[in-house]
Amino acid sequence: MKIAAITGVRQAELVEREKPVLKEGWALVKVYAAPMCAEYKGFVHGHTSDCLGHEAAGEVVEAAPGSKVKVGDRVVVMPQYPCGECELCIAGDFIYCEHNMDHYEPTMTQYISKPSWMLARIPDGITYEQASLACCGLGPSHGAFQAMEVDAFTTILITGLGPVGLGAIVNAKFRGAKVIAVEMNPYRVELANKMGADMIVDPRVPDAVQQIKALTGGKGPDCGLDCSGVVSAHRLQIDAVKRKGKVAFVGECFTETPIKVSDDLLRKGIHLIGSWHYNMNEFPQLMKVIEQSPLTGLLISHTFPMSNIQEAFELSASQQSGKIILKPWE
Repeated sequence: MKIAAITGVRQAELVEREKPVLKEGWALVKVYAAPMCAEYKGFVHGHTSDCLGHEAAGEVVEAAPGSKVKVGDRVVVMPQYPCGECELCIAGDFIYCEHNMDHYEPTMTQYISKPSWMLARIPDGITYEQASLACCGLGPSHGAFQAMEVDAFTTILITGLGPVGLGAIVNAKFRGAKVIAVEMNPYRVELANKMGADMIVDPRVPDAVQQIKALTGGKGPDCGLDCSGVVSAHRLQIDAVKRKGKVAFVGECFTETPIKVSDDLLRKGIHLIGSWHYNMNEFPQLMKVIEQSPLTGLLISHTFPMSNIQEAFELSASQQSGKIILKPWE
């Protein structure tokens, strides 16, 4: 089978690998839609890898004994390889499993094997490309909005309008929330405007916090969602959100963000929430967003045959896109 690989600095190509062998209770999925995420960072820096991607949708073509899916099922492939037995997995919060298997397979591939309980069935009428948004395209913000109880009475501040942040606009608008976004990339600002963002603030202006508060009668947004993973965006969220407000972080960040316990937490009373994915029991709700929202089509800005992986990575690295979907069989 063919898989995508980063082979050097700004170099990507397809390579041949053996098709996975199934374990008991697992299933083999023929991948028809493989979204791109932050893999472009490895592409730019030349971090060679033939294990790329963590999002996919496709068709079950083999089911081992004990499998919970059958051949012909259309499914979304959930990320990681959790144990399936701990309290978190059983409750649907598998993303936080502390006992992940010593196993990983790429999703930028033609076939992937997976524990069958991690394959969520796609409702009729939803394409593979649309369904693949149920991972990083719409999943992180959906989980965070559930945790913060975002609804039509909420003003939400979204920092960082990469594909995850743009997906957050889709989810917020579906819930009827007012959206204030923070972004400086002109392509993504334009796309956010098409999606109906109520106001977009440039993070480079020195009075960004004051501008955001002015849009909310001086008190600040009810909730905030950071999708950028940038420390300055973390502080912007903490400083701008209203007293007793909530801020969720879904953007990866491996540096330290300064938090003043007394001023930020005790006296302001805000809630800081870490959110990575969503509870698997909420998958049907997310499918309704994909099926019913007129904005999901805007989130997918480009599709590429996986044979054009070099071109796809160049576009992803340019950040002149929304969500990019690869088609492994083209």
